[in-house]
Amino acid sequence: MLRALAVDDERPSLEELLYLLNADPRIGSVEGAGDATEALRRINRALESGPDGPEAIDVVFLDINMPGLDGLDLARLLTGFAKPPLVVFVTAHEDFAVQAFDLKAVDYVLKPVRKERLAEAVRRVVEQRAAEPRDTAPRIPVHEPDPDHIPVELGGVTRFVAVDDITHVEAQGDYARLHTGRGSHLVRIPLSTLEERWRSRGFVRIHRRHLVALRHVGELRLDAGTVSVLVGGEELQVSRRHARELRDLLMRRP
Repeated sequence: MLRALAVDDERPSLEELLYLLNADPRIGSVEGAGDATEALRRINRALESGPDGPEAIDVVFLDINMPGLDGLDLARLLTGFAKPPLVVFVTAHEDFAVQAFDLKAVDYVLKPVRKERLAEAVRRVVEQRAAEPRDTAPRIPVHEPDPDHIPVELGGVTRFVAVDDITHVEAQGDYARLHTGRGSHLVRIPLSTLEERWRSRGFVRIHRRHLVALRHVGELRLDAGTVSVLVGGEELQVSRRHARELRDLLMRRP
């Protein structure tokens, strides 16, 4: 009996998926989440509970196109865990199938969801779960090797991003997206933690959603009473409460 989590930001689609999953006799329990951030909180509880714990989740039925953290982002994050739940994508978009299977998805179901097609996806999940070895050894946490780099997970590979290459950081729920000149990376660290950790390295809060590296600020712009900065080719708004401090820091910057 599978324990499932269905994730979709569109309420009618989520309710339809929950109805179909509840009707499948191989599904023992199923919960719903309205976005990826909510789903991550639920999955974290499941992973802390362990594979045989009361909060455990065997499979996540996951939409792709969602605001903020999308389904592919969530699947990438799950590859960083030793024993993550399986993933079945349920989406209206055909274009992401290659990326989905690169992330080890069990199946890729297109909307509108047919009962027979979803049943086939559940069958594949059951087969894969049955083939998995029962390994409950605790995962050894990955620590930063030094304060100059931060580890990020991508497709099951850990890479180390130089802090000096990070132009700005964007809050996404309980996670943070690190922006560099070559792309971005999602890490499971709250923005407030990074603000404290990197204050001495020249990172300052400019908004409730953004930290910026002073070294990468190219312009400070004033327009009709609003303040913004140009960082790494992006223009970011500065909240009124942070504007004066930021301007003073920039003026004192070597």
